[in-house]
Amino acid sequence: MTLDPIALALVQNRLDHISRQMGWVMTRTARSPIFNQSHDFSCFLADAGGTLISQADGIPIHTGGGGFAVRAILKAFGGTIAEEDVYLLNDPYEAGGNHLPDWVIARPVFVEGKLAAFACNRAHQSDIGGGAAGTYNSEATEIFHEGIRLPPLRLVEGGKLREDLWALLKLNCRTPDLLDGDVRAMMGSTRIGAERLGALLEEYGLDHGLALIEGVLAHADRSFRAAMASLPRGVWTGEERSDNDCFEIRDVWIRVAVDIRDEGVTVDFTGTDSQIRGFKNSSIANTWSAVSMAMASFFDPDLPRNEGTFRSLRMIAPEGTIVNPRAPAPMTMCTVFCAHDIVHAIWKALGKAAPERACAGWGKGIHNGSAGRIGTERPYVAYHWHAMAAGGAVDGRDGFNQIGHLIALGGLTIPNVEGYERSYPLRVRRHEFRTDAAGPGKYRGGTGIDYEVDVLEPAEYSFRSEGVGYETGFGAEGGGSGAAGAMTLTLADGTPFAPPKYAVRKVDQPLHERALSPGGGGWGDPLERDPAAVLRDARDGVVSARAAGDLYGVVLSGDGRTVDAPATALRRAAMRRAAA
Repeated sequence: MTLDPIALALVQNRLDHISRQMGWVMTRTARSPIFNQSHDFSCFLADAGGTLISQADGIPIHTGGGGFAVRAILKAFGGTIAEEDVYLLNDPYEAGGNHLPDWVIARPVFVEGKLAAFACNRAHQSDIGGGAAGTYNSEATEIFHEGIRLPPLRLVEGGKLREDLWALLKLNCRTPDLLDGDVRAMMGSTRIGAERLGALLEEYGLDHGLALIEGVLAHADRSFRAAMASLPRGVWTGEERSDNDCFEIRDVWIRVAVDIRDEGVTVDFTGTDSQIRGFKNSSIANTWSAVSMAMASFFDPDLPRNEGTFRSLRMIAPEGTIVNPRAPAPMTMCTVFCAHDIVHAIWKALGKAAPERACAGWGKGIHNGSAGRIGTERPYVAYHWHAMAAGGAVDGRDGFNQIGHLIALGGLTIPNVEGYERSYPLRVRRHEFRTDAAGPGKYRGGTGIDYEVDVLEPAEYSFRSEGVGYETGFGAEGGGSGAAGAMTLTLADGTPFAPPKYAVRKVDQPLHERALSPGGGGWGDPLERDPAAVLRDARDGVVSARAAGDLYGVVLSGDGRTVDAPATALRRAAMRRAAA
């Protein structure tokens, strides 16, 4: 069948628009701030075989492995899938999940009486039971410690909700009212997606519509191959480390070899460290998501957002390693760490192949969660998103001073402080950019955040302080690393409180927290930074006058309002001679 390229472009854009419409419905109807403020969910579409055909909404780490979940449903239910059914799953070992808190709602789309596609929503629930409130049990050593495990389940059968299953889900959640509203919002978003996708296929006719979708996937394949063709052939290596296994300080390495050939690219994790005791092990679906987002984000943003893009990509993830663990290894933290490390390792490898496109490292998050009750009645779970870290620089752009986790690529929103104070027993005292924490470079890294908050009631805390104590935002092409993160906590009675990097702790009194989130890495020689940009940063308070001179060779006037151009030229010349 000859396919009109204009029709192909329209279909791709309409598919992506359907994904976004689903996200708008979810944002406006979900109960939890994690969804209606922070957008910790993602909507995607798949064809009848479980191939991802659009992931335009949300967070890449959620959607890149969405096909694994749909294929698990097809394997479990096969020819019994019917109209008005809705399916639910989360398990990373048996159901194509990435980690347990991310529940997938999948709604089949029937056209002309035939299964044609799926509309899906993957969303991180506020609580799923397990050993710690708020889904993150930092002390888990088995997946059984992390919450309820769901194989592919038929949640709605022929349009009728299975009330017994619904009761089971709510019973295994500390915040059942939130779960009730949030999962119904997920189902509502998939209904909108299924209706819109069904209408699109009916408009073109089923056979022609499916042919157009296949054409969209084939175009994505050609686009990625063209992008890879711009890189030199060969094997390019990269590695990234974590300084802990959640229980002790020790190096844990992700090692990758990116083998670029005419026929395709292989991403090989042979040499990566073995799975760890803690909950940062990565499921195979999560590892695939991290690989696909690392590869896509290295190139221009017009690459299509579907699984056809990666038809020529092969992944080798040895079983028993941190990127493909054996059951029952825990893995709730994997969507952030070690996914962050996977992306960094691949960026480093690709940066050797194409230095002009190199991406500096993003700082690793240090935010924690607190959970308790407001008064004596209403339970709550609060994620301290305001302590998120900074982004790294690229050629032509400074890093973001604060942004949601790297694995979200901007899809996770930092919530409004005032709204948080109204929703939770919190008082935010400070939320501002750090000074002298950005990795120096021709384009500097993001600054990171200085965050202070009072938690006004006793609470249970889940600490996930990965970015504390070591530099995590690496520099690229001569740029410097961003500053490490730090965290201090003080109890209401004045006693200092120092938890491990990963821990679950119950605190029976109010607490004051100060978090300095890590800075992002810089790109290029700092001595090539425009002095006017250094002056702007100094006047904004994110670079001190001393750092302007020591790192950038820029001498400011006594009042800090202007650049002393002759003195700057002399200082930069002296610094270059000293470096040579």
